[in-house]
Amino acid sequence: MSNNISTVRQHLLDTLADLRNRDNPMEVERARAVADVARVLVDSAKVEVDFIKASGATGSDFMQADEATAAPQLPNGITGIRRHQIK
Repeated sequence: MSNNISTVRQHLLDTLADLRNRDNPMEVERARAVADVARVLVDSAKVEVDFIKASGATGSDFMQADEATAAPQLPNGITGIRRHQIK
């Protein structure tokens, strides 16, 4: 397993499940520590995104797309997909 934003998300979901476990709940202080570390990781990811925008980079190891969210292989002549959302 690589360490990236998806890993952080999964650990947070696991922590939430452990907190909700009525038979053997996680200690609140431990859950708070997990949340604090996750907050620092997310803050560092925000800085990384700002750096990517400023430098023109195309991505990073931490902010990698999962296979499920990666852009599909586009046919020749198609340069991108734009999704619209009705507000």
